[in-house]
Amino acid sequence: MSEHISASVADGVGHLTLERPQALNALSYEMIRALTAVFDAWRHDPEVSMVVLDGAGERGFCAGGDVRELYMYATGGHVAEALRFFRDEYRLNAAIARYPKPVVAIMDGITMGGGIGLAGHASIRIVTERSRVAMPETRIGFTPDVGGTWLLGRAPGELGTHLALNSRTMDAADAMHAGFADAFVPSESIPHLLQALEERADPGTPSEIVMLFDETPGPSALAAARPWVDACFSAPTVHGIIDRLRAFADGRADVAGSAPASAAGSPDEAGEPRHPSAQPAQAYAAAAADELETLSPTALAITLEAVRRARTLPSLEDALEQEFRAVSWFIGQHDLHEGIRAQVIDKDRSPTWDPPTLDDVPASLPARVLEEQLHDPVWADRA
Repeated sequence: MSEHISASVADGVGHLTLERPQALNALSYEMIRALTAVFDAWRHDPEVSMVVLDGAGERGFCAGGDVRELYMYATGGHVAEALRFFRDEYRLNAAIARYPKPVVAIMDGITMGGGIGLAGHASIRIVTERSRVAMPETRIGFTPDVGGTWLLGRAPGELGTHLALNSRTMDAADAMHAGFADAFVPSESIPHLLQALEERADPGTPSEIVMLFDETPGPSALAAARPWVDACFSAPTVHGIIDRLRAFADGRADVAGSAPASAAGSPDEAGEPRHPSAQPAQAYAAAAADELETLSPTALAITLEAVRRARTLPSLEDALEQEFRAVSWFIGQHDLHEGIRAQVIDKDRSPTWDPPTLDDVPASLPARVLEEQLHDPVWADRA
């Protein structure tokens, strides 16, 4: 058992807690192995009828995979170790999705990347007023994984495309609208919910118990922005998306139903509007276009293709295999190394992408990256 995982069983509830609050419960390989071992042990344990998964501290459930560990693997020539990390993580993601017992995931606070891989595929996914949910991989020259493309590809309209390319952060209402969460429970009610799950208060199923504490989180800003998001992000290429965003922002294209929103709201940790309605729609579209022009062209092109292909795949496992093929390629690429350096290691926020522009990314590259099997797959029978 990892020192960063705690596991206990009481009254039929297996309670798993990520115990690394100083790092926002970021997932190390050791933690992935420990979580896998516990889920395996509880699968046939008659003392466990449901699993509750949460994170220690008030800042977040899980900020994602340990990016510093990934950087060490990627830049230190430890490709085999990196691939082992991803294979085992993806198998855990799929195991949670197919788990024979209810898994209640509490996404209180920051839940991103690898945190989505754990909670986003659980049978009951809870958000709170503190939830900040995102797949932020394009910020580090990477692409959504851990089944993120599966979820993004099934979000309404083109919202998943926008969320993926711009790495946008969702609040509780947005996460529920986009299909990343099922219920909103205020953080102050979480202890009472946990007690009710242990006591099996009437009504008795986990879903029914959660519904006793479920409240309405308010309107989704993403839902309100969908008309212009659909119109702009349905373009066939990233170039086309940027062009449509510019045209809408400049008033050269009108999108029915995209009435200007209220005045600008408070920025998130990255200094950006937290929701599409935090400022007038045209201004937000301009900001989205500006941002896309600062991100890795390679990561954007592959991410767009990955999300769109995921819409056609028959299962989560197929999406994970596609993601693994992409990840296997990204591990050795300059942009991933440079993105992590700029955002996490040196924190200068000034990455130098190679190639530097979308025009320099070969049109055939996304399909090749997503189709070519560079290493053994996650599941041998899917090779």
